[in-house]
Amino acid sequence: MRTQLLVIAKWPAPGRVKTRLCPPATPTQAARIAAAALDDTLATVWATPADRRTLVAAGEPHPDHPVPHAARFPVVAQHGEGLAERLAHAFTDTARPDTAAVLVGMDTPQLRVAQLTAASTALHTADAVLGPAADGGWWLLGLRRPADAVALLGVPMSTSDTGAATLAALRRRGLRVALLETLRDVDTAADARAVAPHCGRGRFAAAVDSQLRHVAEVPA
Repeated sequence: MRTQLLVIAKWPAPGRVKTRLCPPATPTQAARIAAAALDDTLATVWATPADRRTLVAAGEPHPDHPVPHAARFPVVAQHGEGLAERLAHAFTDTARPDTAAVLVGMDTPQLRVAQLTAASTALHTADAVLGPAADGGWWLLGLRRPADAVALLGVPMSTSDTGAATLAALRRRGLRVALLETLRDVDTAADARAVAPHCGRGRFAAAVDSQLRHVAEVPA
């Protein structure tokens, strides 16, 4: 079975990405962290065996926040009203005959090749594979048939029930769903600090250290 790896992301720009890092980060610091997260994610995706890899991006590249690994990827523009539509279109706009699709975002820079490979392998026997996130969302969705992404339409996104609602929608469509391990998304400064030690020597860990080292956490 052929597999395409998709990364859905926003081009890093101050005030447009990782806004929940602010405060304690400034918009510029948040953009630097976002650029590092996206670059590390793309590096991992590039290192993972696949028949094709595609970046599905919103916005425009920012000269002050480069993402060098993006130069290796064909880029498709996001479109649609709301995240559910943009996710569904990411699958259908990039679909190729007889090719499964595995999609991740830019919020899990700790992502490893082995985890992406496990997702692709799961689609040999399952119709879909879902990676739950610790905040109740999900960090990965793989579909043997990209057209099944229509199941996402109507699923509430960015809530503590998004993962459960996505799983239920996939099953209502009659899909057999395999589940992966749970990962922590990077949304807040606390998330960034917790995830950074698991990112090895990539850009993300260095960015979190340099941008948040002297920044106090905002009390909950």
